[in-house]
Amino acid sequence: MRQADAATLIRTFMVFAIVYMIFVKFNAIVTIILIAVMYALDGFDGYLAVHEVSGGEVGFIDYVMAALGNKKVMERVRELKHRISASNAYGARLDVAGDRVIEYTFWIFFTYLSIIPLWALLLVVLRHSFADAFMAARGTSSKMKSRFAIAVYSSNVSRALVNILKFLAFAYLVLVYVSSYPILPGYVLVGALFAMVMLRGAAEIYEGAIAQH
Repeated sequence: MRQADAATLIRTFMVFAIVYMIFVKFNAIVTIILIAVMYALDGFDGYLAVHEVSGGEVGFIDYVMAALGNKKVMERVRELKHRISASNAYGARLDVAGDRVIEYTFWIFFTYLSIIPLWALLLVVLRHSFADAFMAARGTSSKMKSRFAIAVYSSNVSRALVNILKFLAFAYLVLVYVSSYPILPGYVLVGALFAMVMLRGAAEIYEGAIAQH
């Protein structure tokens, strides 16, 4: 098994332990730290895949520089990601599957706790179902070509922003349930996350259904 795929599986199964910890009201700070580690692994598995396919040529610092917008390194990393997609498509699909399991688990769990409204969960499921279907015909996000989709979905800024919003929203909801923090900031964070998820979904559907024709 590739190291990148192992990292994906680890972060995927971490979410179940984290949800159990929330449910039994384990220490909120420890739980939030584990959530942060889980989301950090989402970026680390990408680095492992690029590092492996480059034969060790692209180190961690290079990968971070590419993520921060260093054009010279970014082009090299993008080229390697295209090579990964072409030679090992299941790895990219596994990464998406891990993302979906983690995201659905949190949305379902906090809906079960009556913190997130049911309609929000249903719209998130609807968004991912259609967006994933259209993107499956197009390929991975590294193959996006339209400016709208690249800016809103596959750019480093967009990826970083949605992961930060996921962490902040779900981490704060942990504080709401475990430590009785006020709910209003949680609604603001969940609302921002929901809007970002829907916007990125629109970019996926546009790329998969319209931009390729």
